[in-house]
Amino acid sequence: MNKTKSFDIPKQLIWRAYKRVSKNKGAASVDEVSIIKFEENLKDNLYKLWNRMSSGSYFPGPVKAVAIPKDTGGGQRILGVPSVFNRIGANGCFYVS
Repeated sequence: MNKTKSFDIPKQLIWRAYKRVSKNKGAASVDEVSIIKFEENLKDNLYKLWNRMSSGSYFPGPVKAVAIPKDTGGGQRILGVPSVFNRIGANGCFYVS
């Protein structure tokens, strides 16, 4: 039987993380959900994230690989673009630590 550990995460912490992410805007990831689309169902999306994080069942999803040209010497570098959901989750962890 898998047991998850619950964590005392205030809902305000997730709200602060969302505000920080929403200021940056950012691109959509593999799920194709932009911050604007995320905000269409904001209350439910933030509740879902808070519930998963506080219940110990949150796991980050896949990351979109995006090739960016290098400034010097040509070539490209690969950036990983997490989903809005995961960016808010990561920022929430920042406020906990």
